[in-house]
Amino acid sequence: MTEIQQHIASIRATIPAGVTLVCVSKFHSNEAIMEAYDCGEREFGESRVQELLPKYEALPKDIRWHFIGHLQTNKVKQVVPLVHMIHSVDSVRLLETINREAEKIGRHVKVLLEVHVAKEESKSGFTPEEFLSLASNLSHNNLYPWVEICGVMGMATNTDDEQEWRCCFRRIKHLASSLTPMAYSLQSKRPQISMGMSDDYLVAIEEGSTMVRIGSTIFGVRASKV
Repeated sequence: MTEIQQHIASIRATIPAGVTLVCVSKFHSNEAIMEAYDCGEREFGESRVQELLPKYEALPKDIRWHFIGHLQTNKVKQVVPLVHMIHSVDSVRLLETINREAEKIGRHVKVLLEVHVAKEESKSGFTPEEFLSLASNLSHNNLYPWVEICGVMGMATNTDDEQEWRCCFRRIKHLASSLTPMAYSLQSKRPQISMGMSDDYLVAIEEGSTMVRIGSTIFGVRASKV
């Protein structure tokens, strides 16, 4: 068993049934991804289109790619045919663009609505007020028929304060609860809640996460950006 596979085994032992592990492979090699793949992992997360494209072409086609980074509208056309889910839908304009590009190729695309509850202004996402307004509209109108809204994604404030993490995660879960069954994919019995990363995923799971995004604890420190 390789070091990466040992890390995955340790993490898997802490994740309950019903919580999806997304292995965040951005800035890591195809060889590292295949080590995770060979021990059964199929959910991988990328944050840059220019890195996702060659990995998609080179790696096994049963990998389910999750796009977790900021997505520019002019890159949507490239991403829509490839990904299992887009976690980072942070504007109505992006939602409209995804719907339009998905319709062109006749493919329904799963997305999560990104909410901003952390203290850092640099983080992306709908404010709680913007999110609640959108959720209300979605509950009454089929505005984006080619988009499957599966739930929400969010991040906690970058701090060592566990109580601050919990506060953020509880706000994310509360916002997710405002999505009515009409607003999110009917294939989901409940909205997906993507929250929790290497440092805080155990707390996120305690607070209701259904999907965690873990990178450095699996793959080690990221390689330099290229």
